[in-house]
Amino acid sequence: MEATPARARVYVACVALCALACLLPLLATATPTSWWAVALLAALYAAGEQIAARRRFVGTFYPVLLAGAFLLSPPAAALVAVPGALIAPVGGRPRLLRRVWRASQLVVAVWAAARVHGALGGRDTVVASDFPYALAPAGAAVLTFCLVLTALDGGILKLSERVPGRRAWRGLFLRSLAPIAVHGLAGLMMAVLWRSPYGSVAALLVLLPMCVSWWVFAQYHRERAAHQATIRALVQAVDIKDGYTRGHSERVGQASMMIARELGLADERVEVLRFAGILHDVGKLGVPTRLLRKNGPLTPEERQVIELHPEYGHEMVRGISFLGEARAAVLHHHERLDGTGYPYGLMGGQIPESARVVAVADAFDAMTSTRSYSRARPVSVALRELEKCAGSQFDPRMVTALARAVDRYGWHPAVTADEACTAPARPPAAGVPGAHR
Repeated sequence: MEATPARARVYVACVALCALACLLPLLATATPTSWWAVALLAALYAAGEQIAARRRFVGTFYPVLLAGAFLLSPPAAALVAVPGALIAPVGGRPRLLRRVWRASQLVVAVWAAARVHGALGGRDTVVASDFPYALAPAGAAVLTFCLVLTALDGGILKLSERVPGRRAWRGLFLRSLAPIAVHGLAGLMMAVLWRSPYGSVAALLVLLPMCVSWWVFAQYHRERAAHQATIRALVQAVDIKDGYTRGHSERVGQASMMIARELGLADERVEVLRFAGILHDVGKLGVPTRLLRKNGPLTPEERQVIELHPEYGHEMVRGISFLGEARAAVLHHHERLDGTGYPYGLMGGQIPESARVVAVADAFDAMTSTRSYSRARPVSVALRELEKCAGSQFDPRMVTALARAVDRYGWHPAVTADEACTAPARPPAAGVPGAHR
């Protein structure tokens, strides 16, 4: 609890009170409640949450919650979410607060969805198995469910993580709508079958094809995890081979992410640019170690060999499909706007945007890191150097975005500078602020 800001705890408490208000009518209503249906759906949802936690999914059994919203009164439907949300494993601490938050959020969202569905006459269409006419109230209920979830998610993100308001909610609704709409359709099919002569057992069969799709999705995530493990191994290999870059790759990834966020890029692109920063120097694995650790200036022939590392890196990562534009950043992060960079001497807009982001992040970390041949420059000095070279070497948009991000959040890299490096000293490359090999 101590790690959670007080305003976030107050927010959770307010949502929990709203959830209790949604459930209270169960104690006072004279309308009979189908307790066996509530118990069956709650047990199914709780079991689904356990499976989802093991498979590292979130919201996998939303169809069960939405089926409850289509079948039951709003308070009864909301109750379905409580046991599963309270017993489901959670990541991080405080666990109790996280469980209360999850349960409260789902109670409010399901209650609102059931309320909208009932107000539009949806339960009558479900009972009559009038499937085409059941779509409109069900669609409105799903839209309400998605809106409430994303509104509450954005609020807790803003208060607990101190994310700026314009980013806390950005994209949440649109990213959630498509999968929740699919879950809503499955929930509607469950509800219609439940009220049909075939009964609840037939309704549960709707989950079988969804389980197959979830299994396929799990395979995709395992493949992605394997790719990410490969990335970590490649970066560690570079750090071992070239001690001067120890921690540098992670810091460039962090700075690239800050620039991307300041530019207002979508979260998916922000993540890809973080990978681009992390992997930008992976091609050094193809450069002889004696050149990377040479004491003194490089000969022209040796520099030509060093300047092959972007092409080596591109060859190494081009088969990792989910990296997307990060592969172009690995290849072109040493290009300059004036065309004097390498490996291809691209100019201006010919240089991919991802490479222009990583180039600024790369130079910034090189200047602000302590190395055996130079002390770290203050952040303000490094930013001024970048501004001097904006338009000739660096994209001014990227430099401005980094300056704004550092001004707003500061520069507190998770990985410290490689002060423990004991390799012999070597001078920096001439003509490029903070450049490294």
